[in-house]
Formats: sequence, structure tokens, C-alpha cells
Amino acid sequence: MGWEDDHLHEFCVGQRRFGPPEPGDFMGMSSAEDERKAPLFSVLGRVGAKARYTYDFGDSWEHSIIVEKRLTADPNTAYPVCTGGKLAGPRRIVEGSRDFTICWMRSATPVHDQHEESRDWLGDEFDPKAFSVDDVNRRLAFFHRRRGKASGS
Repeated sequence: MGWEDDHLHEFCVGQRRFGPPEPGDFMGMSSAEDERKAPLFSVLGRVGAKARYTYDFGDSWEHSIIVEKRLTADPNTAYPVCTGGKLAGPRRIVEGSRDFTICWMRSATPVHDQHEESRDWLGDEFDPKAFSVDDVNRRLAFFHRRRGKASGS
């Protein structure tokens, strides 16, 4: 999605909540489990496992995560790695998934009466159908270096 981790977020798996370590409670919510101490395989380790990811509690970007398939790890690949995807993620100027969905649909529909307004808002370079595995993997490379691994090693 291109999020830059500058807003609060959480992952929900069943009744369990994971997020950044935070002191006490926030906005009346009890503390979430420390996401840094919860290996992904221990909470989403089986095909069919589901999670909800909420980014930016003000705008409430909601993402559904479903484990569709487990692959054998390649020792010559630096993880995490993106193997595929579709459609463009939201621009940072859009406030919330509802606004983005409406604007995206209008921009992708040339006959819509607000097509041009939506294109202006998103920008001429925005292609709602674009997705680049290479761009995503360039952003993920940050995590390889952070863990002391070189990309592709």
C-alpha cells in the first residue's frame, strides 16, 4: 500500500490484537500485543488463516489478509518478497478507503460526470489499474537491510 508507518495501526487475528508497543491504553482501548514479538507464522500459520489490518485510526484504512497458500522458502531469496498483486494503492492525499474507492471508480470511468474532477484530484500520473511487483519489492528491501540481509542473498 505504500504506508510509511506514520500512523497508528493494528492487526486483529480472531480476538487477538497486535500493534506497536504502547504504554497503557490508547483511546480507551487496552494495549495490543507487541507485533515485534509475534512471528507471522505463529499467528497466520495455516492456509485459510485470516487477519484484519487497520492503518490510521482516524481514516480507518481496513485491509483483509487471508493466507491462500504456503510456499517452501527459497534460501536464495531475501524475505519479505511480493510475488504478485493488482490495482493501484491510494494516494496519500485521500482520506479513508471510502473516499479512495469512490474517487478511484470515478477516475476509472471516463463517462462518469465527475471523472475529470477525480482525475485532477488523483493526479494525471495516477493509473488506477497499475501495479508493479518491482516497486513493491524495492520498498520491501528496507526490511532486508534492517535485518542485516542483502537483497537477493
